[in-house]
This record gives sequence, C-alpha cells and structure tokens, in this order.
Amino acid sequence: MSVLIIIVKTIIIYLLVALIFRIMGKREVGQLGTFDLVVFILIAELVAMALENKANFFFSLVPALVLVVLQVIISKVSLKSSKFRRFIDGRPVVIIKKGIVNFKNMVEQRYTLDDLLLQLREKDVRSLDEVDYAILEINGKLSVFKKDDKDKKTYPLPVIVDGEVEFDNLYSINKTKKWLLDILVDKKIKVSDVFYAFSKNGELYIIKKDEVNK
Repeated sequence: MSVLIIIVKTIIIYLLVALIFRIMGKREVGQLGTFDLVVFILIAELVAMALENKANFFFSLVPALVLVVLQVIISKVSLKSSKFRRFIDGRPVVIIKKGIVNFKNMVEQRYTLDDLLLQLREKDVRSLDEVDYAILEINGKLSVFKKDDKDKKTYPLPVIVDGEVEFDNLYSINKTKKWLLDILVDKKIKVSDVFYAFSKNGELYIIKKDEVNK
C-alpha cells in the first residue's frame, strides 16, 4: 500500500470520525452511558479494520455507519420514552441516605464497599460518617453531599421525571404518593404533563412539558 493511499484513507477516516462525534452529540467520556460507550468502542475497532483493509476500504466503513444510525435512533427514542431510557442507561441510585449505607442498593448495582470507599476518597471524604447523602449516577460517578454542607437539608431529588414518578426518591424524602398527587390535583396538573418536579424544603417545584417546549 503506497504512502499516498494511507494518507488519503487516514484523512477520510478522520473526517468520518469527526462527523460521527458531531452527530452523536457533545458529551464528555465520563458522561457517556453504557450504550454510547459500547458504540464508541465498536466504531474505533471497525475504523481500524477499515484502515487495514486493502481491497474494500469503503465497504469496511459500512458497519460503523450502521452503528451511528442505530445510536441516533436509540437516542431519539430515549428522548421520547423514559422507560426505554432507563432500560438503556439505568437510573441514579441512592447509596447513602442520611449517613446510612444502603447495602441492598449496592448489591443490586454490583457496587462493592471498596468501590464506595475509593470514590469517597476521590471526593476528599475520609470516612463514611462524613457523608449525609451519596448517589451513584448513571455514568458510574458518585455524587456526594457531606454532613457539613450548608444546604444539606435541601437536596433537590427529582420526584417526577418526564411524566413518571420516581418512587424511590419520593420515599427517601419521607413523602407519599398521596402527598404528591394531592399537590398535583390542587394545581390541576396531571403526572403525564410534568417534565420535571423536585422537592425542596417540603415544597414541590414543577416544570411542565408545555413550558419546556415553548
């Protein structure tokens, strides 16, 4: 293979990968969901194979393009369906609540005590008794709220996301489904009409879908 052909192929792959990343959106590696990360790894492998293919270079790029189209379709479906989005990306999980470790949630997430202590040290937390709340995010990062935080009693945990009630968060703030529905009835709002709702200092703050779409 001549040097000129290698240069041309490299330029084509560079432009293609740049286009792929532009289409797939602007997110840092740490913010990628499981599916996004798998797609990126597969694309990298397929592009490398295409570069090595002497006979059918452009044909070798087809699987990478198919993956991009698939990822874009799944992303659009995820935007419209919260259930599908949770199936693909999962949901945030409370690991520590009011200073108490939820070992049940850790087991369900296959998240070990060593994992927890490691990520706490990365947050400059020396021991578990310094933590008030810790939430394992969908990207695997741990959000930590210390007991000495000034706003430690005002965690705005979401109770409704994209028209669906987050019961785990609702119960974690010691509120019931009846409490939530009574507020929505008073405001003449349906659960399905809510884009995002969170509780702060005992009050429910609501963002409706029609407000977002304006």
